[in-house]
Amino acid sequence: MPMTDTRKAFLQIHFCVVLWGFTAILGKMISLPALPLVWWRLLIVVAALALVPRVWRGLRAMPPRLILAYAGIGALVSLHWLTFYGAIKLSNASVGATCIALGTVFVAMIEPWLTRTRFSKRELALGVLVLPGVVLVVGGVPHGMRAGIAVGALSALLVAIFGSLNKRFVEHADPLTVTALELGAGAVVLTALAPVMPLLFPAFAGDLLVLPSTRDVLLLLALSLACTLLPFTLSLVALRHMSAFAQQLAVNLEPVYAIVLAIVLLGEQRELSAQFYLGVAVILAAVFIHPLLGTPHRLRPEVLGTAESKGAAE
Repeated sequence: MPMTDTRKAFLQIHFCVVLWGFTAILGKMISLPALPLVWWRLLIVVAALALVPRVWRGLRAMPPRLILAYAGIGALVSLHWLTFYGAIKLSNASVGATCIALGTVFVAMIEPWLTRTRFSKRELALGVLVLPGVVLVVGGVPHGMRAGIAVGALSALLVAIFGSLNKRFVEHADPLTVTALELGAGAVVLTALAPVMPLLFPAFAGDLLVLPSTRDVLLLLALSLACTLLPFTLSLVALRHMSAFAQQLAVNLEPVYAIVLAIVLLGEQRELSAQFYLGVAVILAAVFIHPLLGTPHRLRPEVLGTAESKGAAE
């Protein structure tokens, strides 16, 4: 039986999620504050893509209006990563990764509006199923980590917005070119924010011009190339054959990998209660319920190539 584009897309996104499971761990292990950590991550990826002729050909062929659209999305990506790593620094890797599961609620509300597709009550219900788990997670962490949860919730909102926007524009350019453009724009945005970051969010601030230590450089290379460049580009390819909501539900598996790795590598189980892990289990239940309920009409492959593409072009 031949593999459909939709099934292939789900396999691709789950591979991405495995790689993304390492991002929280690497973010905790890297000694840099959130701002320089994300800035170096973006810079390394963009430098690598600048060596690919296909990226430059794609940029030359792209109309200015589309360049601005992708650049705007890239600004949101950089702010998402900034708040994601800020949440990890304010709490720990397990908590920061778990907060991203809130994105399902936000995507259920935002994606239909941004991609001009039909609102799904069932998707919103699945997103709401995550909320009891989040309540348990909040109650299962030390009081000093609550600020990390608040910042993590903001990060989830940002991922919902840029994921939905990527869904709208994903058909219009080469994924490698889009990755370079979005992450390059993100690096520019963080460079501009750096002077005011000590006033806005002192906990995230850091000097961009100070070279990282040898250990941090090695960790940054792993984070940028293996856990950013490859999965970010592949996720754009997968997004052509699935909705932003379905992709975000799959991303809810990221905390599983992050938590297991955090226990093995960082010993974070000593910082968190059984209530926290019960909340994670509730959150992840929504991931497994979704495919059992079938595929809503607006997510069917034949619809993806017509209604959603039409909306993206309008």
